[in-house]
Amino acid sequence: MTAVAMTTETVGVSARLKDAAAAAVLVVLLCMPIVFLHADADLDGVLHPIPRPWPVAILAFLAFFGRLAALNFAEGRKKERVVKATEAVGWRAAVAKRVPGVGLAALFLYPLLLLLILGSGRSLKWVDSYGIQILIYVMLGWGLNIVVGLAGLLDLGYAAFYAVGAYSYALLAKTFGFSFWLLLPLSGILSSFWGVLLGFPVLRLRGDYLAIVTLAFGEIIRLVIINWVDLTNGYAGITGIPRPTLFGIPFTADDDGFAAVFGLEFSPLYRVIFLYYIILALAFLTALVTVRLRRLPVGRAWEALREDEIACRSLGINTTNTKLTAFAMGAMFAGFAGSFFATRQGFISPESFTFLESATILSIVVLGGMGSQIGVAIAAIVMIGGTEIMRELDFLKQIFGPTFDPTQYRMLLFGFAMVLIMIWRPRGLIATREPSVFLKERKSISADLIGEGHR
Repeated sequence: MTAVAMTTETVGVSARLKDAAAAAVLVVLLCMPIVFLHADADLDGVLHPIPRPWPVAILAFLAFFGRLAALNFAEGRKKERVVKATEAVGWRAAVAKRVPGVGLAALFLYPLLLLLILGSGRSLKWVDSYGIQILIYVMLGWGLNIVVGLAGLLDLGYAAFYAVGAYSYALLAKTFGFSFWLLLPLSGILSSFWGVLLGFPVLRLRGDYLAIVTLAFGEIIRLVIINWVDLTNGYAGITGIPRPTLFGIPFTADDDGFAAVFGLEFSPLYRVIFLYYIILALAFLTALVTVRLRRLPVGRAWEALREDEIACRSLGINTTNTKLTAFAMGAMFAGFAGSFFATRQGFISPESFTFLESATILSIVVLGGMGSQIGVAIAAIVMIGGTEIMRELDFLKQIFGPTFDPTQYRMLLFGFAMVLIMIWRPRGLIATREPSVFLKERKSISADLIGEGHR
């Protein structure tokens, strides 16, 4: 045992002895008017106080050693918790090193494993409705996480940028015949442009006022889509949106299609698997760019803006550019997701970009933990995957009647989950985040230097 450890242990024993002695003194003071003095009447009825020191001494003795035993027990439990926490940290660190590799392998092999296990017929639904659908919302959640989680700007109209990306791709692809790979970055640029347009009028707003303006912006975009019938076809939507190709090879049943070129039997599963890998690559791109941006000066400026805008200005940070870059980056990824959504569906309409979409994406960010990439991904899997699983609960119709539709209760479950999260983990599923940068290297700080234990 080192000298520092011995000194720390001695200080701890001394503090516990002082605490136990204080408890004994307190017992003596409390017992003085009640236990120590006993009134006894003589034959004339006169009361005479009779001291009883032994009961007080016994109670003080019990208080001293009882308090000392309780403190020693608490100290022992504390050391056990520290040891268990240290072991848990080591175990978590060992698991954390393997989780990324295992997760990436599982994501890449997901459609292939389903194809081997379920066959081409049953695996189509699981790749499309679960894999692709969840990854779209993961990407949208990560995009909104830049605005809400990193920059602290509450955005209730995020579906507007999603719609801009989708309609930009659909209109340009049908009008000019541009390919998906050319229009994908162009849709992101156009959505980013609209993000900057939204950012300029709301630079001086924050909190609830900012949320109201973004909500109004989302509704304005939706109403423009509905009423500009000559361009967007209104409620009827846009049909026949071109599909992406693999180096010019379409996924059709024609002689020049993917199946015919490679000598395979035609199946729609090939196109679905191709779309799965496209959205997986886009989601990885979103995560990679977000992580890299957090470590750059602009990312640290976002986090500083989230914590205290006045302090940002006092440090010379241009809050105008900081807010605009946050809106632009978040809108760009929404545009990417919107263009993919349009080419995946082949049809878009204003009903796909209502306020409910913005609320769902914001719920994913809040439930997952604002600023946490992993938390947002977990929340998207739970919320979107849970909604899709509800479609499989047909056995509930035997209990509640043939007209019962479990999917109609998804918002009720979302609200219930939100209440539970606010009670159980107010900061989201993943409340802790790694620092963006370190001064030189990550170091441990001794517990005697800070008041809240080992860090």
